[in-house]
Amino acid sequence: MTGVSIKDTRTSWLAFAAGLVLLDASLSFASLWPTPGIRWTGQLSVECAVMLLGLALAWHLRGRPPAWALRALAAVWTLLTLGRYAAVTSTALFGRDINLYWDSRHFSAVGAMLARVASPLELAGVALLVVAIPAAVYKLLRWSLGRVSARLEHGTTRRAMAAACLLVVTAFSIERLTMQPDATPIMPPPITSTYLRQAGMVADVLMGRDAKALGEGPSLPADLSAVGGADILLVFVESYGAVTYDRPEFARALEGRRERFEEQVRASGLDVVSAFVESPTFGGSSWLAHVSFLTGVEVKDESTNVRLMAQKRDTLVTALGARGYRTVAVMPGLQEYWPEGAFYGFDRIYDTQQLTYTGPSFGWWPIPDQFALAQLEHLELARADRPPVFAFLPTTSTHTPFSPTPPYQASWDRMLTSKPYDEAEYQKAWAEPPDWLNMGPSYIRSMDYALASLGGFVGLPRTRDVVLVLIGDHQPPAVVSGEGAPWDVPVHVVSSRGAFLDALTAHGFVRGMHPQRKPLMRLHQLMPTLTTAMGGHSPS
Repeated sequence: MTGVSIKDTRTSWLAFAAGLVLLDASLSFASLWPTPGIRWTGQLSVECAVMLLGLALAWHLRGRPPAWALRALAAVWTLLTLGRYAAVTSTALFGRDINLYWDSRHFSAVGAMLARVASPLELAGVALLVVAIPAAVYKLLRWSLGRVSARLEHGTTRRAMAAACLLVVTAFSIERLTMQPDATPIMPPPITSTYLRQAGMVADVLMGRDAKALGEGPSLPADLSAVGGADILLVFVESYGAVTYDRPEFARALEGRRERFEEQVRASGLDVVSAFVESPTFGGSSWLAHVSFLTGVEVKDESTNVRLMAQKRDTLVTALGARGYRTVAVMPGLQEYWPEGAFYGFDRIYDTQQLTYTGPSFGWWPIPDQFALAQLEHLELARADRPPVFAFLPTTSTHTPFSPTPPYQASWDRMLTSKPYDEAEYQKAWAEPPDWLNMGPSYIRSMDYALASLGGFVGLPRTRDVVLVLIGDHQPPAVVSGEGAPWDVPVHVVSSRGAFLDALTAHGFVRGMHPQRKPLMRLHQLMPTLTTAMGGHSPS
């Protein structure tokens, strides 16, 4: 009997220790970058300490907690654990904090994209995981709470546990009171503070407290003589970030393509200048970059975007429209109503329906960038006897997850047919599915395709002068850019107008495709800089 008693005690203590580790790790784990996995670094969770302290006190005052109370506590703990996963994974893989209120609007769109490219078996697997993972987490946490609670029946264990938890809470308080602003905390921040912050965001929106003084946008010069009569084409290149220069393996892989792009520019009688600017967003939310540039007002969150959209104000679109430009938006990724179009004031918006792409799809986004550029040329730029055109085009082929990547088609006329690619090219593209644990190679393939398409577009024969502005909307997600990557993006301006380009170099742009690494300005400041240079004016 003694042997059995000792064995039972040893098992009880092992289960108690395992339960403690699981409860603490569930709120203190970190992301296993660059994967969606997690790892435990041995940090102590202050929330776990507070909970255990409360459990010990409940045992002391009321005796054994009822089973329903432990089940309720396990459910709450599951919610906190899932919140911890969302917080650390969003920061590590996407480079920004999650915003449940605004990000939840895009869950249905992500689901629709997944439905287009995944098989029924894969969709069933995803649905099963969505249900099974929270259930499994709950079961594990319920077991852990049961094992810990059982050992707290002993007064000595309760007192030791309470003392240890008080030490953890005290250490956390001292650390937070003495920690320097830029220091990395030894103990992780409570996930309850994340939920409170999310609740505060919702309350701010519902009660109107998020309304920020946006100020007036920049006034645009009446004089655009340095580019007078030229078409102005603004292309936001999806996920084109500074990482393509900063990571040596990326820079080497794209160096030949950049050199080829510059050769195509010069062969067309044009020149190119480049710079870096700081985007208002990272890893996604491209529309924040678009609205920041087109209005000259920095928009770093969705609440500011909504407030701005509710106002009537001039944009780059309306300003150029007032100066005789026909203004069009070519939106290869637009599949539903776009209220921003009315706000910006475009004369014409081409969405996926009006672009009439009849070729094969390439996964998440049905229309390849090269086709969108070819249609812009065909529908607007090739027309005779027309006013100058301002065109806005956000690309899609370099959007996460970057694969499958369309092949570049040397024949631009063929891009407008129902069979723009040979079957072997199409099958080869689909033979490279997304590698969610290593997106670097597919990102580079997609960026090479984007630059190849833009280089071919530059080389198309034209009778009218052109100003081509290429801007990265944001860095790719942190799973590609790396942890702690800057929010900088490249800007390339292609033109034959010497006075215009000279004015930009006076602002700090550099000739060629390799800008100085330090960002010149924030993205919303770029629009007035470009329009000032369009008048041939250097900085005052």
